[in-house]
Amino acid sequence: MKIAFQMDPITGVDINADSSFRLAEEAQARGHQLFYYGPDQLAYEEGRVTARGHWMTVQRVAGTPAVLGERVAVDLADMDVIWLRQDPPFDMHYITTTHLLDRLKDDVLVVNDPFWVRNSPEKLLVLNFPDLTPPTAIARDLGVLRAFRAKHGDVIVKPLYGNGGAGVFKLGASDSNLSSLYEMFTGFSREPLIVQKYLPAVSKGDKRVILVDGEAVGAINRVPAEGEVRSNMHVGGRPEKVALTERDLEICAAIGPVLKEKGQIFVGIDVIGDWLTEINVTSPTGIQELERFDDINVAEKIWQAIEAKLP
Repeated sequence: MKIAFQMDPITGVDINADSSFRLAEEAQARGHQLFYYGPDQLAYEEGRVTARGHWMTVQRVAGTPAVLGERVAVDLADMDVIWLRQDPPFDMHYITTTHLLDRLKDDVLVVNDPFWVRNSPEKLLVLNFPDLTPPTAIARDLGVLRAFRAKHGDVIVKPLYGNGGAGVFKLGASDSNLSSLYEMFTGFSREPLIVQKYLPAVSKGDKRVILVDGEAVGAINRVPAEGEVRSNMHVGGRPEKVALTERDLEICAAIGPVLKEKGQIFVGIDVIGDWLTEINVTSPTGIQELERFDDINVAEKIWQAIEAKLP
């Protein structure tokens, strides 16, 4: 098959951690051809959705994860599978790429389904499952944010469409910085903020559970660095082996059918204690860590699910 990866620069990925690299590596091992392009190279041209990029061969060589061919233009309708894998921020540029890729749905399998990626961003899709999530508010009105903290005490404040732990703050019940943070965020963005009740269980880790076509395949625990409330590996969180609990499986059983129905084949959810905090569909990570801890081939399971959906 011909497989295209729409992603951030592949030349800079960590071959021992990057999930897009691992997906490409497994596809190559299965005999598929790989094409790579950045989201800036996606275009609509007189009825065709095109990309200017490179046919590539990936290799587990630090500093040189891919050997790229000459830059060429392709009609993306000629691909069998397109991976939507660039990282957020989930801004209008990102949303526009989902609109363009959605035009290919009759000819190509786009993973994850761009229509539902666009309509189910990670910090909003969880709102469909209020019984599984901690108390949450989304607002641009400072009065709403103040009232929420007055009710719940310690809170986490973060940008609605961020990623990787960037811009995440813990504010205590008496912290005087809420107004200043609000002014900072609203000064450069027109988006609302999301605020959640702080979960002390985060000190023991923020669990990343990976689902493939709606089924849980395993989890890793991400433990915050000392003095941090953020457990994201991008900001120093330490991954460790962990088993799925009954509560994890209960959460996955509730959300799995929805993810499968919406064409979200590779999803990573975040669970702190007993609570679901995010459903990551844009560019989830954690494959390589889970494969090492549990000695399973998660990438293979993802490709098996994809191949089963093709004619």
